[in-house]
Amino acid sequence: MNLLLHICCAPCSVACIKQLREEGIEPAGYWYNPNIHPFTEYRARKNCLVEYADRIGLKLEMEDEYGLRPFVRAVAGNMDGRCGYCYASRFEKTAQYAALHGYDAFTTTLTVSPYQNHELIFRIGKKVGEKYGVAFQPYDFSPRFREGQNEARALGLYMQKYCGCIFSEEDRYCKKKN
Repeated sequence: MNLLLHICCAPCSVACIKQLREEGIEPAGYWYNPNIHPFTEYRARKNCLVEYADRIGLKLEMEDEYGLRPFVRAVAGNMDGRCGYCYASRFEKTAQYAALHGYDAFTTTLTVSPYQNHELIFRIGKKVGEKYGVAFQPYDFSPRFREGQNEARALGLYMQKYCGCIFSEEDRYCKKKN
């Protein structure tokens, strides 16, 4: 299978890439994450992934688009639906890229996190894949979450403290106050 792996960050990719390689699949990585804010966080995650991909010999395609204003405009009217918009916008670009560059399928590292909405990810991935004629592979990488995070720490990868959007960072601080 010629698989394009949407990667949200290097630490989340560790277990996913390892599992795919164990299954005999050599994915190509794909960076498109205009939801990550502020810019310093976006840059730190992107640079860490570039270095990690080079270290492990992973082909990496980049869509380097910092998108604070478009992201905020898109979710401002429906903060509770922001994750759905976030998944859909990233998968649209991933599936489109996959279709244009001859990939059979795509998937995402987002499902390594037990904090993400896997059901919504799978539903949106399938729908977007059908739109572009590229299969979405609904991998649930979450059983390897802790293993991947531990390996990422051992490798000295930059470990972020929140999902990526400015609102998830706010949630992180609000939860600490309660």
